[in-house]
Amino acid sequence: MPATDPVVIFGATGGIGTALARRLHAVGTPLFLAARDPEKLQILMNELGAPGQVVDAMQSGEIEAACQQAASATGSLSGIANCVGSLILKPAHLTTDQELMNTLMLHIGSSLAVVRAAAKLMRGAGGSIVLVSSAAARIGLANHEAIAAAKGGIQGLALSAAATYASKNIRVNVVAPGLVRTPLTQKIWQSAASEAMSAQMHALGRIGEPDDVASLMQWLLDPAQTWVTGQIFGIDGGLGVIAPRPKQSAG
Repeated sequence: MPATDPVVIFGATGGIGTALARRLHAVGTPLFLAARDPEKLQILMNELGAPGQVVDAMQSGEIEAACQQAASATGSLSGIANCVGSLILKPAHLTTDQELMNTLMLHIGSSLAVVRAAAKLMRGAGGSIVLVSSAAARIGLANHEAIAAAKGGIQGLALSAAATYASKNIRVNVVAPGLVRTPLTQKIWQSAASEAMSAQMHALGRIGEPDDVASLMQWLLDPAQTWVTGQIFGIDGGLGVIAPRPKQSAG
């Protein structure tokens, strides 16, 4: 049975956010869409017939205001998904202080703001928070220092928040994808050679699709999942935990 209170999706116009919005809309879940780009957001709002708001995820006040707006009709929220993200691929010695702070604030700062808003709006019937980490927080990948630190921080935040708000029936879980085919990651997989190389790193032999991740997020947001909290779900083709099979030589 779909939720009766809205689900807020931050980063709704990204690859995973859009896939999640379409999945939830298909089963009749009320939505509130939030994203930075007003043009892309309006297109998605028109497609799904859902309300929304332009939000700069670096501004915690805007995140909380969007959640308040989303809850204004029913007085509560059933779920919040934070699909906001960025990608910086640099070794530590080439990463500036500003790049690091921007990465941490966008990922950890927005996630903390989501938890804070949920804690204020879900205290009645409870609800579900789903955050997005990365396989890069579980396995060492070269040139991922800043993003891995940010994604690892999200996992720590989620575990603590799950403990803090369990008594309020607020569930906090994390999905940790491998490489997913989205506009954000296009520079990694845009050529056939780079996609093949990336696919080989995943034990299942392919990179992910947005719907792979969105399907799990939808399940976690379902009000029926009342006994799932504090979990970090790797949805990564095995990247985070399985060594890929060595490529066999042609001979």
